[in-house]
Amino acid sequence: MARAFLFVLDSFGIGGAPDAAKYGDAGSDTLGHIAEYAMTGLADRAGLREGPLALPHMVSLGLADAAYMASGFWPAGLNSHSAPRGLWGAASETSLGKDTPSGHWEIAGQPVAFEWGYFPNDGPAFDDELVEQFVENGNIPGILGNCHASGTEIIKQFGKEHLATGKPIFYTSSDSVVQIAAHEEHFGLARLYRLCEKIRDVIDPLNIGRVIARPFIGTPEKGFTRTGNRKDYSVPPPGPTLLDVAAEAGREVIAVGKIDDIFAHQGVTRRHKASGNDALFEATLKAMDGAGDGDLVFTNFVDFDMLYGHRRDVPGYAAALEAFDHRLPAVAKKLKPGDLVLLTADHGCDPTWRGTDHTRERVPILGFGPGMQARCIGLRPSYADIGASVAKHLKLPATAHGKSFL
Repeated sequence: MARAFLFVLDSFGIGGAPDAAKYGDAGSDTLGHIAEYAMTGLADRAGLREGPLALPHMVSLGLADAAYMASGFWPAGLNSHSAPRGLWGAASETSLGKDTPSGHWEIAGQPVAFEWGYFPNDGPAFDDELVEQFVENGNIPGILGNCHASGTEIIKQFGKEHLATGKPIFYTSSDSVVQIAAHEEHFGLARLYRLCEKIRDVIDPLNIGRVIARPFIGTPEKGFTRTGNRKDYSVPPPGPTLLDVAAEAGREVIAVGKIDDIFAHQGVTRRHKASGNDALFEATLKAMDGAGDGDLVFTNFVDFDMLYGHRRDVPGYAAALEAFDHRLPAVAKKLKPGDLVLLTADHGCDPTWRGTDHTRERVPILGFGPGMQARCIGLRPSYADIGASVAKHLKLPATAHGKSFL
């Protein structure tokens, strides 16, 4: 029986979403703009990378062809003169919103047909009544922040006051989210997790997608740094996902990185936690070694989004893509006859775009495995086709949504 390996390059969009204008993102193109900047030298950074974007393995699978299909433009310097050797195509998102849970749930066969709750862009993010509930339910002396903010900037702004007062830092973003930052040692990591659980209960009636624990360390004198002990408290998906279908069939569903949190711990049978793309890649290789016939390994590579997309770091994003591409042969060496690897994304986060939000884009679908026939799978109308295809490959019952391209 075959195995399946589903890897999400968090935020690696390829432009061209048919409804991008609705989200203010018409023209956004994460891959296209990174490649363009690299050709002009604007994506160079001394000691990090230089020159045109180099993604030979993903391009050989059909990345450039998928990008042209999605957006109508060849990524600068990436158009290949040889036919793709993998399964390749692109997919549009049908879920409302452009956040992490929506994208992942749709990939796994459960598009989001409802509107998430959001907090105001201007003024305080949380009104007085909600703040009172945060304080009372969380048993805290008050909150700091109460605004839309970058996670690194807000701990720089309020870290010293947090240490002095014991008040955690509450903030949000353009996503449906409450983020809570606190010092891992002074406030306590376990206490921060308990606080997030209590705040999750408070905001459930508001249909907010996630509460995220954002621990950090450091001092006002030397600066503050976020740690790898982030934890997401998500609402459950709106129905059974590919993960549930696989687990109910007795298969191992091995979640690497934040996948377990994104799916509210539903349908996951084994977990590998890691922080950073390099560590996530190592954890994925280890998970592949432990995967048996019929099992699913599902990994989210978060750095593309968290470290580079949201921070609008074009050279960092380019270097991270090149590092990931360089390691793909290590995945291929782990494959057995019948195995399937699918690479995709959950949304865009164009580092050249205005603001710091995700961007509404199509995503690539690249597949490979021993003996797989190279072919184009076209423009898929929903990410859910990915989950449907994995289910078919693993000989599982069909997911509720999506049509297999296998």
